Amino acid sequence: QAQLVESGGGLVQPGGSLRLSCVGSGLAFHQYSVGWFRQAPGKEREGVGCISRDGGASLSDSVKDRVNISRDNAKSTVYRQMNSLNAEDPTVYYCAVDYLVVPGGTCPSKAYEYDLWGRGTQVTVSS
Repeated sequence: QAQLVESGGGLVQPGGSLRLSCVGSGLAFHQYSVGWFRQAPGKEREGVGCISRDGGASLSDSVKDRVNISRDNAKSTVYRQMNSLNAEDPTVYYCAVDYLVVPGGTCPSKAYEYDLWGRGTQVTVSS
């Protein structure tokens, strides 16, 4: 059974860093784009970047100066390195896989375009 598992969340001080991981199993992980989303309580799920099957990363304007997304297909893992975390960042982060295989270096940005979701990992920013 295909699944995604996020990890790496936790409590961090303002200005700190975290690296989130998204590990896929039961699927040909290397074939698919992977997206990152976050959802705060009472708010809609927000796309905060993705990485194509070829490793091309796309980041939202709100985070691109502080975030890096990479993948290690040998480990079926996508990473999200987040730096300079601030009060806008605390929330649950989800990764998702798009089963539509698209050649080239693009990845979708909308949640409805993704097919398989992890259960999320909580990020808390507090001093």
